Amino acid sequence: MRYLLIGLWMLCCSVTSAIAQVSIGIALPGVSIGINLPVYPQLVRVPGYPVYYAPGLNSNFFFYDGMYWVYQGDNWYASSWYNGPWGIVGPQYVPLYVLRIPLRYYRAPPPYFGGWRGDAPPRWGEHWGNDWERQRSGWDKWNRNSVPGPAPLPSYQRQYTGDRYPHQVEQQQQLRNQNYRYQSRDPVVREHYQEQPAQRAPAPSQQGRAGPPQDRGSKPQDVRRSSPPPNAGRDADRPAPMQAPPQQRAPQGQDQKQQQPRQGSAQHEQLAPGQKDMQQGKGAPQESKRGQSQGQGQDKDADKGEGRGKP
Repeated sequence: MRYLLIGLWMLCCSVTSAIAQVSIGIALPGVSIGINLPVYPQLVRVPGYPVYYAPGLNSNFFFYDGMYWVYQGDNWYASSWYNGPWGIVGPQYVPLYVLRIPLRYYRAPPPYFGGWRGDAPPRWGEHWGNDWERQRSGWDKWNRNSVPGPAPLPSYQRQYTGDRYPHQVEQQQQLRNQNYRYQSRDPVVREHYQEQPAQRAPAPSQQGRAGPPQDRGSKPQDVRRSSPPPNAGRDADRPAPMQAPPQQRAPQGQDQKQQQPRQGSAQHEQLAPGQKDMQQGKGAPQESKRGQSQGQGQDKDADKGEGRGKP
């Protein structure tokens, strides 16, 4: 019972995600609609329209504005490569010139197309309802003298058949950027190509988990935006200077011995000027005493000499 509930919950989540994808226009490629072409299809232009169709296929297969379009099972699908993978397109986002393709160029028309004119587009308003008709009002009215030219066919894809066909979307985009320089004019198609890189970016939760790789990736961007300082490259090539080891503290006894002279000198500086002079004059009385004693000795010697000289 628990596994059944989990299965139902997963099914509801998948349906919800599919609805969310349709709401943004062209969903991310990844849908298989049963089209598996062995070679590049033959494409012929629809007269008076910037659209190609595939007369040799048993499907509603078209090419418009740099992308392939398929109508199958009451849904529109789009891809930048002829064999998919395909992304589902919401009815309100299908390009106007795709909606205007005359019915006779649908090689596998659905049953409800019966009774409609072959030289006119399908009656999408009757099929998709009044809400769609209000959103896409005027879709079937245009100036046929100002129809834009068709986009060039991506003929480079002819060489990618069978096992050589790239099924990874990233590889498809890389080959397209290298070989196909056409820039889409239709706003829906152009927005689709702009949204693809953003939709493939990791979710915010995943970005938060991968903290160190992001830090390494964000630094080059900051470097490119700001001008480097002068001699930045030279300084980067120089090895980092060796740091001297921390000096060990001397024992407390030595510190006290070194501090005692400093304390004495500090006390000496703090004395008043008169006290300094008194301390400096201590040596003078001692010198005078020495001089007096020396003088007395000389006088005694002189008296002795005089006594010897008397008769």
